[in-house]
Amino acid sequence: MKNSPQSLLCGEMINMNFYPIFLREMIIFKRRLSSKGYLFSTIIAPLLYLIAFGLGLGRGMSIDGVSYLMFVVPGICAMSSMTNSYSWIATSIAVGRLHFKTFDEYLVSPLTATDIMLGEVLSGVVRGVFASSIILVAGVIFGAGLPQSPIFLVVWILNCFIFACLGVISGFWAKSHEDTATFSNFVIMPMAFFCGTFFPVDRLPYFIKTVLYFLPLTHASNVLRASFLGQRIEIISVGIMLAIFVVCFYWGIIVIRRANR
Repeated sequence: MKNSPQSLLCGEMINMNFYPIFLREMIIFKRRLSSKGYLFSTIIAPLLYLIAFGLGLGRGMSIDGVSYLMFVVPGICAMSSMTNSYSWIATSIAVGRLHFKTFDEYLVSPLTATDIMLGEVLSGVVRGVFASSIILVAGVIFGAGLPQSPIFLVVWILNCFIFACLGVISGFWAKSHEDTATFSNFVIMPMAFFCGTFFPVDRLPYFIKTVLYFLPLTHASNVLRASFLGQRIEIISVGIMLAIFVVCFYWGIIVIRRANR
């Protein structure tokens, strides 16, 4: 795993060595999907938010001339893609590394830190897209319609990539299973409620609003909502998300390497 930054760009990411890790995670994911309890637990929280806020509290309400249901569907989609991309990966890595010693199996294989990072992140993206796609289907059923721009798909997947990377970082940093829950409670959960998911960030005090604009979910919510409603898309938000993804991806590689020492 001792490779130069140049090798990350030139050699490591061209091969398919990450695929066994990705395949392993997908096999586990497929087995979990066969359990009705797992599927139900994955979608119940965002669906409850959608029903409670979109159809209950938000019935008859509008924000900037848009029905609250259409406003909240892309926000909950962003939130669901975040939580599912992050939580499964963080927990799986922490438990596998600390209790089942899965990481030890990787160490005796020819896998690089980039291979491990890419395999885990891609599996997190699949989970995030799967869970949040159910929200889109529910939105169509409830009358919110479909996204009006293909940018929605790009940013949707990019959001999953970002939080899957954070899941890997959290999983390898964790000294116990509780550490991942702590990160989730103090970082992931506040983002879920304050980063434009249920109401515009502009309505918050200036200081809080300034802090939130440094967080990826704020930009994901804004772009997903704009592309869902056919409004003007802030390209700078897409650029910020790309920059955050690159930083988090290479940060994850560094964390994996340090865990190998």
